[in-house]
Amino acid sequence: MKKVYVGMSADLVHPGHLNIIKEAARHGEVIVGLLTDAAIASYKRIPFMEFEQRKLVIENIKGISEVVPQETLDYVPNLRKYKPDFVVHGDDWKEGVQRETRAKVIEALAEWGGELIEVPYTKGISSTKLNEALKEIGTTPELRLKSLRRMLQVKSLLRFLDIHNALSGLIVEHASIDTSNGQRQFDGMWGSSLTDSTAKGKPDTEAVDVSARMTTLNEVLEVTTKPIIYDADTGGQTEHFKFTVRTLERLGVSAAIIEDKTGLKKNSLFGNDVPQTQDSIENFCEKIKVGKKAQATDDFMIIARIESLILGKGLDDAFERAKAYLAAGADGIMIHSRKKSPDEIFAFCERYATLPNRKPLVAVPSSYNQVTEKELQDHGVNIVIYANHLLRSAYPAMMDTAKSILTNERSAECDARMLSIKEILELIPGTK
Repeated sequence: MKKVYVGMSADLVHPGHLNIIKEAARHGEVIVGLLTDAAIASYKRIPFMEFEQRKLVIENIKGISEVVPQETLDYVPNLRKYKPDFVVHGDDWKEGVQRETRAKVIEALAEWGGELIEVPYTKGISSTKLNEALKEIGTTPELRLKSLRRMLQVKSLLRFLDIHNALSGLIVEHASIDTSNGQRQFDGMWGSSLTDSTAKGKPDTEAVDVSARMTTLNEVLEVTTKPIIYDADTGGQTEHFKFTVRTLERLGVSAAIIEDKTGLKKNSLFGNDVPQTQDSIENFCEKIKVGKKAQATDDFMIIARIESLILGKGLDDAFERAKAYLAAGADGIMIHSRKKSPDEIFAFCERYATLPNRKPLVAVPSSYNQVTEKELQDHGVNIVIYANHLLRSAYPAMMDTAKSILTNERSAECDARMLSIKEILELIPGTK
């Protein structure tokens, strides 16, 4: 029999997929190239189902002879390996992101006389709309909890943005742009203590207690699906930290980052301009161990934030702490700096890369904000956190509106800068 190749992600199998498979089976033995999680994540968010789950579904569809992994969005490596007589695909890839992929498929098939067969798009069926419907349904704590580790396995760099209420969570959930490499979006949310405290009109000194922080998290969790990394400040007393871990894990939060300082918490960007005391390596390692022991699953992550560069203690101290914290069980390291240049961050990255038990590395380029994600990725950073940018953007806009009303004694001058009443009513599903 002749060989027919069908490339699929198959995260949500619908009648459109079945039509393609049915058409493919008419021409010969069907080989499905199932995109791996990494291949899908290269141009959109990670799939709802893991590769093995999707493989099990496809293997049991009538008409399919074999399922093989397709490691990239590019079909060519698999086409040259299997040399199919036909490739069958929907005709919706003639425009947009997959247009270049289609051209490469045609070029590769020409090498051995293969043929591309395109099936008309199935009207009334949209994977995008189905995905949107799933997002509206929401997720479960278990699925959200696991999602950060899944992302780290399949994506070389993750980007997180700060939240301070449910509306900011919705912005992180839905903000995206189309690029030549697919859709670009934020991978998750940073539960910042600074922005949460500021939104409540309180100082960033752990003045907002854990219960109040959990209230904010709950509001965000109810209306979003992406993973959350929680800013746990110092983690509080070691004896209390284990309860915070259990609460976060139960809610479905993916990770907590704790910083190695003691006493009244002060924002790191103050550096030595205010009194700040770094915890001993021994004490902080004990806090990590207590937190890890308190976990009910292996999915939750505790990431250790090193303040050595912030406090002027140098690269050697930061590196020694990284080794100790990883040995104590930390699931990752966050390295922080308030310098305008990323040089000391890059120097740490180079040292960190030599560790045999290296774990994910987190950077927060608030002060050294000229650095690009690509540069950070090239130096081994796995997660970039934009830690306070939504709140910092919101305050000036609201203040401008307030001053405009005071100046003009009416609101008409503000209209061009604001959402319309109709847009605000349609912003949240279920409002109408």
